[in-house]
Amino acid sequence: MFEKTLSDLVKGLRSNKRRESEFVSKCIAEIKDELSGKDKSQQVKANAVLKLTYLQMLGYDMSWASFYIVEVMSSPGFAQKRIGYLGASVSYNDDTEVVLLCTNMFKKDFSSSQQYEVGLAINCLANICTTDLARDLVSDVVTLMGSNRAYVRKKAVLVMYKIFLKFPDALRPSFPKLKEKLEDRDTSAVSCAVNVICELARKNPQNYLALAPLFFKLLTVTANNWMLIKIVKLLGALCPLEPRLGKKLVEPLTNIIQTTPAKSLLYECIHTVSVGMTQHLAIVQLSMEKLKGFVEDEDQNLKYLGLLAMGNFMKVHPRVVSEHKIMILKCLDDEDTTIKHRALDLVSGMITRKNLQDIVRILMDHVTGAEGAFRTTLVDKIIEVCSANGYAAVTSFEWYISILCKLARMPGMSNGRQIKQQLMDVIIRVKMVRPFGIKSMIELLEDDEMFSQSSRDVAAAEIMYASAWLVGEFAHFLEDGSHTGVMKALLSPKALTLPEHVQAVYVHNALKLLVSASRTSNPSGASAEKHGASTGDLLGDMDAAPPAPAASPPPKQPELGQTDIDILLSDAAPAPPIPDASEVGIAAVASIPAPEAAAIPASGVIGELVEVLEGRLGDFASSRFVEVQERAVVCKEIVEMVKRAQQQGQQERLMGELQALFAEELNPVAPKAQSKVPVPEGVDLDTALYSEEEEEPEQEESEEEEEE
Repeated sequence: MFEKTLSDLVKGLRSNKRRESEFVSKCIAEIKDELSGKDKSQQVKANAVLKLTYLQMLGYDMSWASFYIVEVMSSPGFAQKRIGYLGASVSYNDDTEVVLLCTNMFKKDFSSSQQYEVGLAINCLANICTTDLARDLVSDVVTLMGSNRAYVRKKAVLVMYKIFLKFPDALRPSFPKLKEKLEDRDTSAVSCAVNVICELARKNPQNYLALAPLFFKLLTVTANNWMLIKIVKLLGALCPLEPRLGKKLVEPLTNIIQTTPAKSLLYECIHTVSVGMTQHLAIVQLSMEKLKGFVEDEDQNLKYLGLLAMGNFMKVHPRVVSEHKIMILKCLDDEDTTIKHRALDLVSGMITRKNLQDIVRILMDHVTGAEGAFRTTLVDKIIEVCSANGYAAVTSFEWYISILCKLARMPGMSNGRQIKQQLMDVIIRVKMVRPFGIKSMIELLEDDEMFSQSSRDVAAAEIMYASAWLVGEFAHFLEDGSHTGVMKALLSPKALTLPEHVQAVYVHNALKLLVSASRTSNPSGASAEKHGASTGDLLGDMDAAPPAPAASPPPKQPELGQTDIDILLSDAAPAPPIPDASEVGIAAVASIPAPEAAAIPASGVIGELVEVLEGRLGDFASSRFVEVQERAVVCKEIVEMVKRAQQQGQQERLMGELQALFAEELNPVAPKAQSKVPVPEGVDLDTALYSEEEEEPEQEESEEEEEE
């Protein structure tokens, strides 16, 4: 008579917030005494289980009391039995061993004359059902489906779904009984049967196609909105499997769409039209009109659902959705980010050649004021709609390059890699736009704001990478007199703040710019091939001594085309032979010391570019990045070669040889081109060239030889 009740437990917890663990431990100890006491009544034990159930919901474990719960579940009194079933529903799981002891107790309660005791047992079974319980009790539940009490029938129908999940073999023999419930005299039992079948049909609708006539009949006679929602959803899943069904549904669904005040039912009808009845234009247009009301509603949830359903129609009827273009674009101003993303998804489906520029202009206005992830998504969408289907909707590539350049200049742009790829792709593929594209790239290179932004932002640096590469690759499109300015931009001290790979591209394309300028300044200049001289001959001539005075006979020159050329650097002793360029490379050949001579003043475009290169390559040659340092050193050596060629009057021949390095134009390659290249016979690309096991013995042998 002095046991604590649930109310006492709750009050104690509130008054012992700072010592909750200590208080709970004391209460659990008292509960154990109440459950284990032989002289305790069923009411006391039921009260103890009730307190444990409350503690379980607070996060305290009560699995240790599972056997006592079974004892309370078997109580004859309904009040105690209800507490026991509640405790079991909260604490039992598939690993609880005493669940098997409940089988006979369930059977006993299923046969009770009190419908609420039967309902109590069914509710508990739905929560703790295991494979063994489902197998042992399925026949009893099927019997309950034929009960003369509607309360029992509807609960038995619902618990069958949980039994099917745990014991699928029960579905086939018990399905005819479940099908009968679709024509039950009680609406609640029919609604339960519809719910179970709809859930089963989500996995495989094909198995339930034969039930379409029954569901169609229910669709036309029932007035229960929740049942109609389930029926419409199921029929929508069956429509793609049976085209004739969609034609039959046009009339009843049209009637529901026009008359129902329930938004939930209206949306399900529209959704069914969007997934299985899109070939019927009349009901599609009616659905779009209703969706317009959804989107214009002040309720954000309805607006989101309206845009979501429009996305389904966009896949089949983009023109019908495009009629509401203005309304959809207004959603981009909504405060809800999810609504803005849904509206943006619809925009891509409305693009045509006629409206692309107008829609992109609107999107660009939103990019300016957007922030965070939505801004990134906006830029991605602009690039996506413009590049879709091989730029099918773009009528002016000059306009598109201007858009990309505007995006590139926006501070904080995180889409640099995508913009870089687009700039390179368009200018490489579209030859007619190259003059305009190269002019735009020069403007980016000479933009001080872009430089400062690129030094802080890796994404912006990627755009500068594309600008430098394109200007170097297509330098022959540069206007006369602009080469020096571009060279200064490429080798600006500010470029040293850019990432390593961008600096490397800057240096490399500075060399390409020098070579291109030589072609521009002397387009008819003779190449080395025209003179019949090899690279070795040309480099040998560059390092030759100045001509002797007229009184002295000139030394005999070797014939052109020799592999090894002996050039006399003085009248006294011959110089060592110059190695062939194909064997040691230009850098090694160029490293041969040139004779001392007075510096020849630079003149013309080449002289100006050489002067810029000489003055600014030193900073790059001492870079902390190996790739930048290597390219700068090679470029510096080539500049020295050009100076020597100027002294010897061999500049045209040298530049002709250098032009051959960059003469071949790069053409675009399809992304899947490599997959179309046949693998040569006998080549196994899957087998390693060597294995680690073979390499280890070789290493051991080399170590032994070193020790010897």
